[in-house]
Amino acid sequence: MMEPLACQITRRHLLGRSPLALGSVALASLCRAGQRSSGGLPSSGPGGSLHFAPRARRVIYLFMSGGPSHVDTFDPKPLLHERDGQEMPPALIANHEFAMIKESRPKVKGSPWSFRPRGQSGTEVSELFPHVGRVIDEIAMIRSIHTDSFNHDPAVMFMNTGSVRFGRPSMGSWLSYGLGSENSDLPSFVVLVSGKNRQPLLDSYWGAGFLPSRHQGTTFRTSGDPVLHIKNPPGVTREERRRQLNLLRWMNQRRHEAVNDPEIATRIAQYELAYRMQVSVPELTDITSEPESARRAYGAEPGKASFANNCLLARKLAERGVRFIQLYDKGWDSHGEIRKDHATRCRHVDQPIAALLTDLRQRGLLDDTLVIWGGEFGRTPMSQGRGESAGRDHHPHGFTMWLAGGGIKPGIVHGATDEFGYFAREDKVHVHDLHATMLHCLGLRHKDFTFRHQGRAFRLTDEFGKVVEPLLV
Repeated sequence: MMEPLACQITRRHLLGRSPLALGSVALASLCRAGQRSSGGLPSSGPGGSLHFAPRARRVIYLFMSGGPSHVDTFDPKPLLHERDGQEMPPALIANHEFAMIKESRPKVKGSPWSFRPRGQSGTEVSELFPHVGRVIDEIAMIRSIHTDSFNHDPAVMFMNTGSVRFGRPSMGSWLSYGLGSENSDLPSFVVLVSGKNRQPLLDSYWGAGFLPSRHQGTTFRTSGDPVLHIKNPPGVTREERRRQLNLLRWMNQRRHEAVNDPEIATRIAQYELAYRMQVSVPELTDITSEPESARRAYGAEPGKASFANNCLLARKLAERGVRFIQLYDKGWDSHGEIRKDHATRCRHVDQPIAALLTDLRQRGLLDDTLVIWGGEFGRTPMSQGRGESAGRDHHPHGFTMWLAGGGIKPGIVHGATDEFGYFAREDKVHVHDLHATMLHCLGLRHKDFTFRHQGRAFRLTDEFGKVVEPLLV
C-alpha cells in the first residue's frame, strides 16, 4: 500500500528538490521587490509594453451604483422647472421603453435643487455637491455620455466590461493584465463597497473573465477583517503557514509541470500574495494611523464601513502603487423619494470626493492618477410617481460623468444634452469612447490592446470606441 504523501517527503527532500522552498521563496520576493517602479515609466504587465508614454499610472473609479440623476447633480435644465408637471413632448420619447414608468404620457419633473456656477471655470453644480463645487476646477465634466442598456445588471456590466455579456474582463482586470503591479505585496486591482444594499453587486463586475484569474478585483473592507479568508486560523502561526505554503507550492508546481495549466501558476502566485497581504493589509487599512485632520477632512471614522473611509483608503492604495481602485457606492436607484434619497447619498459622498481630489493634489498624486465619477446611466427628466414620493426612472440616452487628474484637461465642460436633458446632442461620448480615453491616459492604444481568446482578439472597447481628444491636456 502506498504511504501517505506526508511520509514520503522528508524535510531534506523538500528543501533539496522544491524550486519553491524557503531559500527560493526569499529570492523570489527579493526579485519581485526589485521589479517595483522606481519613478520612471510604469512597468508593463503580461499584456505587453506600453504603446506610448502615459499621463496616468493608476485609476480611482468612483462608481455610483444605481444611477445618479444628471439633471439633479451636474447638468442644470431650467426648462424642466418651467414645464414641471406638464407632459413630455411625445416626439421626444416616441418608441422608447422605460424600466418602470408605465404612463403613456409621463410628466416633466423639475429638479428640487438649485444650481450655480462654481470655481474659476464657472461650471454649474447642484447644491447637492457643495464640496465638489469647491474643487470643480480640477474636473472635466462630460454631459453627453450615452450607453446601450436601461436595466441595471447589463448597464453596470457594460460600463465595467464594455459588454452586456457575462464572462468579459472588467476594466480593472484589463489594466492589471496590461500594466502589471507596482507593489508585489498588494493586488493590482482593489474593490471597496459602501452604501445601501438596494441593488446587488455581482462579482462579475470586477471579474477577470477570460483573462488569467489573478487579474480579478480583490475586495477590501474598512470594518472587520480588511480582506476575508486570509487570516490564519486559531492556533496556526505564521511560520507554520509558511511551511504549509512551501509544501503546497511544491505540489502545485509539480502538477503544473505535468499539465501546464496556467491557472495552477495563478493559484501559486495568489497563495503567495495572500501570505504577504497578511502583513501588508492590516497596516494599510488601519486609518487610525492617519492624522486627525486628514480623517476629519474626509469625514472618515475608524472601524466604520463608509464611502468616506473608502476614499481615504483609496488614497493610501494609490500611494502604495495599486493600479486600479474601484469604489462602489450603492443606493442611487431613486425610483421614488428622490428628494430624500439623492440628498442622503450626495451628503455621504460629496465631502469625501472633494477631500480625495484635494489630498491627491497636495501629495502630488493627482497628476498621474485618473479619477472617474459616474454610474451605469442617468435618470429620466420625467417623474416616476407623483408628489413628494416621486422619483426618476433609468435613463441611458444622455447623462453626466466626470474625469479628473492624469492626462485630463481640468475645469472644462464637454458635450451637452438637449434642453430637457433627454438625449446627448453635442459632442456625444459613448461608453466605448470613455474606455478608449481611459486607456489612452494610461499609455495604451485601445485598438492594439488585445487578448486572444477562442480564436479572436478581444479588447475592452470591442470593435468600437475613439479617444475623446478635447478631454486631454
